[in-house]
Amino acid sequence: MEQKEEIATLGGGCFWCTEAVFLGVRGVLDVESGYAGGHIDHPSYEAVCNGTTGHAEVVRVTFDPAQISYRDILRIFFATHDPTSLNRQGNDVGTQYRSVVFTHTDEQARVAHEVIGELNEEGVFDGPVVTQVEALAGNYFRAEAYHQDYYAKHPNQGYCAYVVAPKVAKFRKQFASRLR
Repeated sequence: MEQKEEIATLGGGCFWCTEAVFLGVRGVLDVESGYAGGHIDHPSYEAVCNGTTGHAEVVRVTFDPAQISYRDILRIFFATHDPTSLNRQGNDVGTQYRSVVFTHTDEQARVAHEVIGELNEEGVFDGPVVTQVEALAGNYFRAEAYHQDYYAKHPNQGYCAYVVAPKVAKFRKQFASRLR
């Protein structure tokens, strides 16, 4: 029997940006903002932003592998943030904004390393991809309710208007064939 759902957990800077991108992708069933990779249970947004918990802001993307592959999810992820900047995305600086792929299976880890190798070989970016690939190890925590669907609910908020909206527009243009 074929698996109907798969989960990708991805950190590409602010989760508001990453969530907004994946919500429009055909084959994506759900996107949830959260925290992963840290050393305390149930961190708050404020604690994560202080950079002392070890968590990264992430999205948990639930998708239908019959409609979109994990490899394509990763290709979208890498195209919609800067995977060559260590611990920062634009003005967002700190390990909580690191580029990271948290894998759920050995196969996901293999594919993630393969895609990173391909991107480096193809010279897609000006520098090497520094994205970390780590096993999730069960430490994902859902972000507070007010972070869920943040861009959709607050498109005119300053950060959303000046940072998220341009990323979403670039994504929609570059991946028009992948939109719902």
